[in-house]
Amino acid sequence: MTMRFSSALLALFISTPLVAQDGTREITADDYRRAERFLSQNTSALVFGASVSPQWLEDGRFWYRSTGPGGTEFVIVDPSELTRERAFDHERIATVLNTVSGGAFESSRLPLAGLTLEGGALMATVGPPGRFGCNLTEYSCESVSGTASPAVSRLEVISPDARNAAFIRDHNLWVRDLGTGDESALTTNGAEDFGYGTNNAGWTRSDRPILKWSPDSRKIATFRHDARGVGMMYLVNTQVGHPQLEAWRYPLPGDSVIFRITRVVLDLDRPAGDRVVSLAMPPDQHRSTCSDHIACGGTFGDVEWSADSEHIVFVSSTRDHKSAAVRIADASTGAVTELFEEVEETFYESNGWDFLSSSNEILWFSQRDDWGHLYLYDAGTGALKRQVTQGAWNVQQILEIDEPARTITFLGTAREPGDPYFQYLYRVRLDGGDVELLTPDSANHSVSLSPDGKYVVDTYSTPVVPPVTVLRDREDGRRILAIEEADISRLQESGWQPPMPFNVKARDGDTDLYGLLFRPMNFDSDRSYPIVNYLYPGPQGGSAGSRSFR
Repeated sequence: MTMRFSSALLALFISTPLVAQDGTREITADDYRRAERFLSQNTSALVFGASVSPQWLEDGRFWYRSTGPGGTEFVIVDPSELTRERAFDHERIATVLNTVSGGAFESSRLPLAGLTLEGGALMATVGPPGRFGCNLTEYSCESVSGTASPAVSRLEVISPDARNAAFIRDHNLWVRDLGTGDESALTTNGAEDFGYGTNNAGWTRSDRPILKWSPDSRKIATFRHDARGVGMMYLVNTQVGHPQLEAWRYPLPGDSVIFRITRVVLDLDRPAGDRVVSLAMPPDQHRSTCSDHIACGGTFGDVEWSADSEHIVFVSSTRDHKSAAVRIADASTGAVTELFEEVEETFYESNGWDFLSSSNEILWFSQRDDWGHLYLYDAGTGALKRQVTQGAWNVQQILEIDEPARTITFLGTAREPGDPYFQYLYRVRLDGGDVELLTPDSANHSVSLSPDGKYVVDTYSTPVVPPVTVLRDREDGRRILAIEEADISRLQESGWQPPMPFNVKARDGDTDLYGLLFRPMNFDSDRSYPIVNYLYPGPQGGSAGSRSFR
C-alpha cells in the first residue's frame, strides 16, 4: 500500500555475534539452542490468556476457550448482563463423560468440538476417543459414534436455502438435491483444461468449485476456465524410493497464452440443456482484486448478487493488477454494462468493496489520492457520488456495512498519533460526516463484532505490551466488561525480552521509518553486532508484519 512512511524488521544476528569488537567468534550449537528456545512455537506455551476467539450464540452471548497454566476452560460471556463465567461445570461433565465412555477425560483438557444452542440448552460434541454428544445444561452425555457421516462433502458448495449442493464432475458443474440425493448436470460441454468452476490458479489447486449462489438459491454465478495451450509446470518431489513428478498448467510472466475465464450464470429453473447464460463480454484474465486467483476466502472473488437475484456486480482485473473494471450484468440475458474503471500505473491494491443492493450503490476502495480511502458510486450510472473517507491515513478493511443505518464499520491505520501500523476500529456514515474512533487505546486492535450490532470484543496489544481483551459498547466504544488479560510471567522468567520499537528518518530526511529491533537474548551493549534487515519487496503487501504482541 502507498504510504508516506515505511517499516522494517531488524534482527541482530542469531543470539551471538559472528564478529565482535574483541575478534571473530564461532557460533556454537549452544548459541543455536539458545535462539531456538525463543521461537514462537516454543514461547507460545509460556503465554496464557492472550487470544480470545468469540463464538457468537443465537441468544446474543458468546463463548471462547481460555488457556491457563492448569489447562483450558470454556468461558461464556453475556454482553446484555455484563457477565463472564465458566460455561459449565467442567469437573462434572468430565465425570459424566468418564461414566458413559469408560475413558479418562480430564476436566482441564476437554476435547469439545464447539458449543451450540438447541432448544435453549447448551450442547457440545466431544471426542476423540469415541464421539459423544453432551447437554451441558442438564449434564448428560450419550454416544453418537453410530451417527452417519455428514451428507455434505467439503468439495461441494451449498445453496443458501441448504437444499442443493453444487460440485464438479468430469469438468462440468452438477447439483445434488440434499433431500432426495438426486443429481443433475447444469453443464454438459466441459472438457479437460476447459471446465466449469475450475479451482486452478496454478500455484493452488482444488476440486472444490469456485462459484457464488444467488440469494434465492436458483442461480449460480461462475465461469468456464480456459487453460488450453497454457504452458506446463513440472515439479519433482523427493521421497523414499522413486521420485514423483507433478505436472499442471501454470502461465509464467511473459507467456502469450494465459488462463482466461468466460463468465456465466447457471439458471436452475431453465430446462436442461439451456441453463447456461454466458455474459456478453470477452473472456476475462484469471485475476481478482483480492488475490492472484479468482477465489478469495474459498468463494468466487469480486462477485456480488443483487438482493432480488436478478443482477450480479463484478470486477474484471488484469493480470498485472493495474486495471480493475466494475461491471453489472443481467443474470437472465447476460447483458453487461461497465460502470467505471480503476487504473494504476503501478499496482491496484483493493482493501475491499461492496454492492449495496438496497440503494443500488457501490462502495469502492481506491488510493487515487495516495492514501487508501472509500468512495461511493451510483450503480445505475457509474457516477461517483462522494468520497466517504479522506485524509493522510488508510482504510485497511471493511468489516460491516449497515445499509438501513447507512454506516460503515472498518479498520484503519495511521490516523492516530504513534505507530502508524497500529490498527483501530472506526465508523463513518455513507452520506458523509466525521469518522468515529471506537477503540481509543494506543495499540493494535483485533476485533469481533456482535451479530446484533451492539457490541465489540476488542483484543489490543503492542509488540511490548501483552494483550488485553475487553467488551465495548459499539455505539460509543466505551469499555463495559473486562474479559481477559494475558499472563506472560512464565515467558519473562525464561529470559525473553520484547523487541525494541524505533522511529528514524530515512535517507531522504523526510520519510519516517518505523521498525522493530530484535536483540539477542544475551545482548551485550558493549559489543558490536551485525544487523539482518528483513524487508519484503512485493507490491501486494508490506513488510511491517503484525504490530500485536507476539
